[in-house]
Amino acid sequence: MEADLGFGAQSRAIFAQAPFESRGRLCPEPESPTRTPFQRDRDRIIHSSAFRRLKHKTQVFVYHEGDHFRTRLTHTIEVSQIARSLARALRLDEDLAECLALAHDLGHTPFGHEGEDVMHECMAPYGGFDHNAQSLRVVTSLEQRYAEFDGLNLAWETLEGLVKHNGPLLSEEGAPLGKFKDSELPFAIRAYAEKQDLLLDTWPSAEAQAAAIADDIAYDAHDLDDGLRAGLFAIEEMRDVPYLASILDEVDSKYPGLEESRRIHEIVRRSITRMVEDVIAEALKRLKALDPKSTNDIRSAGHCIVDFSPDMAAAEKEVKKFLFARVYRHEDVLAVRRQVSRVVRDLFSRFRAEPQAMPTPWCDGLEGLKEEQVARRVCDYIAGMTDRFAIDEHRRLFDDTPDLG
Repeated sequence: MEADLGFGAQSRAIFAQAPFESRGRLCPEPESPTRTPFQRDRDRIIHSSAFRRLKHKTQVFVYHEGDHFRTRLTHTIEVSQIARSLARALRLDEDLAECLALAHDLGHTPFGHEGEDVMHECMAPYGGFDHNAQSLRVVTSLEQRYAEFDGLNLAWETLEGLVKHNGPLLSEEGAPLGKFKDSELPFAIRAYAEKQDLLLDTWPSAEAQAAAIADDIAYDAHDLDDGLRAGLFAIEEMRDVPYLASILDEVDSKYPGLEESRRIHEIVRRSITRMVEDVIAEALKRLKALDPKSTNDIRSAGHCIVDFSPDMAAAEKEVKKFLFARVYRHEDVLAVRRQVSRVVRDLFSRFRAEPQAMPTPWCDGLEGLKEEQVARRVCDYIAGMTDRFAIDEHRRLFDDTPDLG
């Protein structure tokens, strides 16, 4: 079938995820005559309401601070571009890698990580909140567009990669791993696992791993870019990080006297290139050692295949440490975070106490629901808000909405 449709099966590596060997969809559907399952998933994600809302959701800077700073949507597009580049170089399925990149932030709250932290705090009595699990909830339940099913009815491989964004969630014995090791898996993941087994104790496909590392690369680059353009730190301060200092020396040596805006761009683009090339080289090295014969060999490898080299991993950790101190903990950023934190907390408190204050259809069918189910409904409503809509809702319900511009 692949050869007849011209989907480039001959160029795909043996360990890549072949689209027509998918484990299928929870609700069976006829195959498309013009698109692979993963191309179809990508299109469903792009046309979803949650994807459109990413345009007005914050990365670091809230919506009023300038049109040139990243939003969740621009970040997602950048991650998608890097994921496709990695997939192409490693002969993976580019459409699956792109699909996962496009979907990875669909569950994010308004106001970036501050919104997520507050939502987790508010939902603590009901199992907490995790944006990755919320992304799964969006594509399997909350998007209600199709006549025959809730959600987007995405392929098994897409859901697997979305859930196991950073590796296995369970040990072979079934114990939670990573950030969930001292608690339990998020509600959305546990609930969906009752319907479909996503092999939570294995690594995901190489395509999912490419999308995950692309997220890190994009984050580092665009937060450097936005931080510099916002004046949160000066270019010369980057010399505190050897990795960034070497890039700065390279740019200044080749282009002495370059104007600052171009200088910033040259630094950012070189950082992306270095990291992408490092991941490709390291992945090829690990693939050679593993010698996988199928995508299942990638899943059962016991470690990540598409990743930074040890040296680049250490350098990237230093970049994140720098960004944490200069950007995420900058007083100007913290001041806004304190304000938006109150917005999310106030909204949750009001809707939790008065769920009928939510609009239709969110306030429908609440009779007889358990306390946890009402809280989850409130959580779903707030998590889907854009920054601007959250402010508008707060203004509708309260007299002391923070002035965010």
